[in-house]
Amino acid sequence: MSRICAITGKRPVRGGVIHRRGKSKKSGGIGTHVVKVTKRRFRPNVQRVHVILPSGRVRRQWVCVKAIKAGKITKVA
Repeated sequence: MSRICAITGKRPVRGGVIHRRGKSKKSGGIGTHVVKVTKRRFRPNVQRVHVILPSGRVRRQWVCVKAIKAGKITKVA
């Protein structure tokens, strides 16, 4: 499944998780240290919905929830 929104064009983006270890200086420790950086993907919340296109046709498309909530599409009732 390609997680790309048909309306907004949102797609997965790459990022990272920074793992830190130790007690912060503010809490009385010697400070936190970066132990590992792991790559990850941030995926948009896409749903498969029936959409009425401007031409009047009905199609099933992958649409992100942000576009559905914003009312950028007209769903089939």
